[in-house]
Amino acid sequence: MKYLDEYRDPVLARRLLDELRETATHPWRIMEVCGGQTHTLVRQGIDELLPAGMRMIHGPGCPVCVTPLETLDRAMAIAARPGVILTSFGDMLRVPGTDTDLLSLRARGADVRVVYAPMDAVRLAAEQPDKEVVFLAVGFETTAPANATAVLHAARLGLPNFSMLVSHVLVPPAMTALLDDPDCEVQAFLAAGHVCAVMGWREYEPIAAAYGVPIVVTGFEPLDLLEGILMAVRQLESGRSEVENQYVRAVRRSGNTEAQDAVREVFEVTDRAWRGIGALPRSGLELAVKYRRFDAAERFRVGGLCPVEDAECIAGAVLTGAKLPTDCAAYGTRCTPRHPLGAPMVSSEGTCAAFHAAGRAPARRTA
Repeated sequence: MKYLDEYRDPVLARRLLDELRETATHPWRIMEVCGGQTHTLVRQGIDELLPAGMRMIHGPGCPVCVTPLETLDRAMAIAARPGVILTSFGDMLRVPGTDTDLLSLRARGADVRVVYAPMDAVRLAAEQPDKEVVFLAVGFETTAPANATAVLHAARLGLPNFSMLVSHVLVPPAMTALLDDPDCEVQAFLAAGHVCAVMGWREYEPIAAAYGVPIVVTGFEPLDLLEGILMAVRQLESGRSEVENQYVRAVRRSGNTEAQDAVREVFEVTDRAWRGIGALPRSGLELAVKYRRFDAAERFRVGGLCPVEDAECIAGAVLTGAKLPTDCAAYGTRCTPRHPLGAPMVSSEGTCAAFHAAGRAPARRTA
């Protein structure tokens, strides 16, 4: 296959669905750990076309959604200071903090700017030496190499006015945390293809072996996902628990070793809080001691923060797959993409946003 339309061929999709129905003999539960995959599954209605009883569980695959509330509150406190330019990808601007969001803060005069790459923030710092330029660095392993490269470039330039507020998270520790939960229903995983394009899939092999769960590295188009689900079901039906690669056009077992080298140079593994989930040991990245001078958290030392989640938002249960967005009493009424109560409704990769965009109706409730 060479062209995008080929990965959306309805004839091939029907064949894969037919084969899936012929193969599955149990109501298997499979989790995708990628917000992009969630949006494709929901937008194309794939999750509703699966064999009777089979269910996709939407996992914590949205990096914006799992960014800790404290990080957002700290970013806004930094942005409110005079002489600071806070830069971020656009999908972070409307994520609600305790009291407000970055977009509203900008409307009140804070210098908050959207950038398209962390290197844009480095260039801005070089062009405006009288300003402190801070980049809000969030995401899974996918964005870590670009952020590491930006730090390395800032170090080469000797920029004293560039820093990062880092909140990187790692996928494998989240998967093991989910599997350790006694109420976990996940029997197989679809691993995010873009994460594995960077990191490869060797980290997943011990998880598959220890927990007896198949893990299939999968792409993002409808046929990718249908084939990935079928590969997982074949393993489940035969009693195997291995790591397989559906996304052969982009992913190798070893991943991108140059990108990994940059990440290892700039960052080190740390414990990390996940919004709505809680603290997970060794599940994040922070700047290594050698580059700690670029750490905005240390540079600005914003204290006195008391993060408070919206009591009505069930984002944590949605992120872990315990509930669907439509189970939330506020879904589609008090919580919409225009007025979100939580990150999963506003993020371009959030599960709630995916359900809302696809027109999924709220669950019926009795009086």
